[in-house]
Amino acid sequence: MTLVTTRDATDAATVQTQLKAALDAALSEAKKNAQPGQLDVRTGNFSLSPRYTKDGKINGWQGSTELVLEGRDFPRITQTAGRITTLSVGNVGFGLSREQRAKTETEAQNIAIENFKQKANELAKGFGCSGYTLREVSVNANDGGPRPRVMAMQAKSFSADSAVPVEAGKTSVVVSVSGAVQLK
Repeated sequence: MTLVTTRDATDAATVQTQLKAALDAALSEAKKNAQPGQLDVRTGNFSLSPRYTKDGKINGWQGSTELVLEGRDFPRITQTAGRITTLSVGNVGFGLSREQRAKTETEAQNIAIENFKQKANELAKGFGCSGYTLREVSVNANDGGPRPRVMAMQAKSFSADSAVPVEAGKTSVVVSVSGAVQLK
């Protein structure tokens, strides 16, 4: 979950000070609930840029900052987000953990290899051969398929201490096996 805020003012120092104050307050609240793997807290983008008039002269400054809440404990993450009043929810995304992705890729890879071997055996039989010899193989894994659902919302619609509503979607883990065989 990414929490964001933007500020603007006539000078860069004011914008930077306002962003820093908002981020410091959010970090302070988020760190109270941080727990490795369950709720990890980190800062995201911090940007400051000038605004220009039609004549190309600077007439003010604008900036934004982000706080990222990541982890496995959805209730902890959403309740923490609901308590942060200095930033708004910018987006919510779901994905597999590294461990779950590795486990799922291994399972998918085993299935893909078995399917490859079965297809090679069927082709060998279809051509009247006794079997095949593997000449070349390539195994690739990626996280193709639909991306986790991302939602945008305003935290102002939630009262302080109320959890932000979220629900995980589905994602795909794709493993492909391709290769060349020599029929015997």
